[in-house]
Amino acid sequence: MPPRLSALDASFLYLEQPTTPMHVGGVAVFRKGPEGLDYDRLVRLVEQRISLVPRYRQKVRHVPGNLARPVWVDDTDFDTAYHVRRSALPRPGTDAQLCELVARLMSRPLDHTRPLWEMYLVEGLADERVAVVTKTHQAMVDGISAIDLSQVILDVSPEAKPRAEEVWMPRPTPSDVRLVAEAIGEAVSRPGEIVDNVRAATGDAVATATKVAGMAGKLVTMAWAATRPVPGTPLNVEVSTQRRFAVARTNLEDYRAVRAAHDCTVNDVVLSVVAGALRSWLLSRGEPVTSGATVRAMVPMSVRGDADVPSSAGTLGNRVSSFLVDLPVGEPSPVVRLHHVAHAMREHTSTGRNVGADTLVRIGGFAPPTLHALGARAASGMARHIFNLVVTNVPGPQFPLFAAGARMLEMFPVVPLAKGQALAIGLTSYDGGVYYGFNGDRDGMADVEVLAGMVDEALDELRAANR
Repeated sequence: MPPRLSALDASFLYLEQPTTPMHVGGVAVFRKGPEGLDYDRLVRLVEQRISLVPRYRQKVRHVPGNLARPVWVDDTDFDTAYHVRRSALPRPGTDAQLCELVARLMSRPLDHTRPLWEMYLVEGLADERVAVVTKTHQAMVDGISAIDLSQVILDVSPEAKPRAEEVWMPRPTPSDVRLVAEAIGEAVSRPGEIVDNVRAATGDAVATATKVAGMAGKLVTMAWAATRPVPGTPLNVEVSTQRRFAVARTNLEDYRAVRAAHDCTVNDVVLSVVAGALRSWLLSRGEPVTSGATVRAMVPMSVRGDADVPSSAGTLGNRVSSFLVDLPVGEPSPVVRLHHVAHAMREHTSTGRNVGADTLVRIGGFAPPTLHALGARAASGMARHIFNLVVTNVPGPQFPLFAAGARMLEMFPVVPLAKGQALAIGLTSYDGGVYYGFNGDRDGMADVEVLAGMVDEALDELRAANR
């Protein structure tokens, strides 16, 4: 029998709406190698490595009558060229043009009749650069064995040994009769299963996700939030079907210098920089910002499981916890903002279960795509009315990576929007840089590039305070 989606994985299919597609993305910018990273080379690379991520050749098959959760079946008509696509900017392509293209690509939902991922090679960037844009549905990131395709196409050397493409023989698709028979067999041992499945598939997916994901820790967090109403901000609006995307680039050493001066973590510095940028952005909009004003961020963080080791699949498993942090946007002093954030994060991480950057880097070589996806899943499983935005921060390797001989220069996450939230921020550190991706609603965040531009200003404030 084909593997069945978990209740939480299935809920991400049911939760998807035209205004909130449930895919996560990434934008990796490369310098062309000696032979150039072109479309044909990227397709060959994917074909050589896709056997390492079998889920990427499978699609979702629904059980008739929704008697059971859907199953993963091999796509007997799998076509690499359909999923790996080619695009280009008018030369010389600018970062603004790339961001506009990314926004349009992320606005489109994935085709549920095919494997739930897409990859785009974007040519025409200035300075002999190309970009690879990826989209992966959250239902594919099961939190236990999932690895993102963009992880396995990256190498630590431009001369990486090619891996021979394996001969793939898709398994036959099970008939409707067999799917129904298996569902009935499962229902005999769990009579309430059919009712839960039909309920979720017919529109009550939020209840299903909450039931599955609402473990004790999350229930405690939600109870805490219920006593502290979410601050009112322009970040919480009815979102449209279209997106805007912007990026910011900073230097990791600047964060480390601030961390050393104030005895905090790099993540504390990141959140205080986000708070400073949000403060400047709110003031630029003419919003009233009182001294006690806050913006509540949901911050997913990787934590240790029962064993202090990665899972046998070489990933973090589902060990991601979500913390609610009130960012003090009303505080004018950057140092006081940092201390507020550091104090709040110490309360959350006092158990010592958080995983350090060195551990994350050792897991699978380049864990950020998968961990950003797990963070987005954690956000989707919680009530939207208890926080204003999501901020995912995943450390990456501090050494260069390559795809088909081309060196990766930058990597920007694209975190999906939750219902009623106009902004999601993802950031990844890589090879000495810290790279922010701002995914915003096209109507609610028409000035998202202004917010991105304020990241440098907020970091400069902290650096100036150190001096």
